[in-house]
Amino acid sequence: MSKNKKNRKGVVYSTNPDHDYEYNQGEDEDTLPPQQQRLYVSVDRKQRKGKEVTLVTGFVGHEDDLKDLGKMLKSKCGVGGAVKDGEIMVQGNNQEKISKLLIAAGYSQTKMSGR
Repeated sequence: MSKNKKNRKGVVYSTNPDHDYEYNQGEDEDTLPPQQQRLYVSVDRKQRKGKEVTLVTGFVGHEDDLKDLGKMLKSKCGVGGAVKDGEIMVQGNNQEKISKLLIAAGYSQTKMSGR
């Protein structure tokens, strides 16, 4: 258990030497198998100075598994991108290519949105 001060509940300071702080436990969701994932693939250019990015949203699971999926998609498309806030951003308009890659990887409930 990490003893990070930011995760403490309610107590700012205690003079009791035997006091044990209660910590918030960040509950990680178990990663669903690819067949049960419902992923949405869309193209977005809002707040990106007109540059298009392909977004993959709807992933349920650990952040590490999401990063691995993002890394695979970026390498297969041959472009850069990022994994932030539970979504994968891949540079450029690669909506159809990413949708096909996800279906080939077993994510059968992939939907293209914004079309």
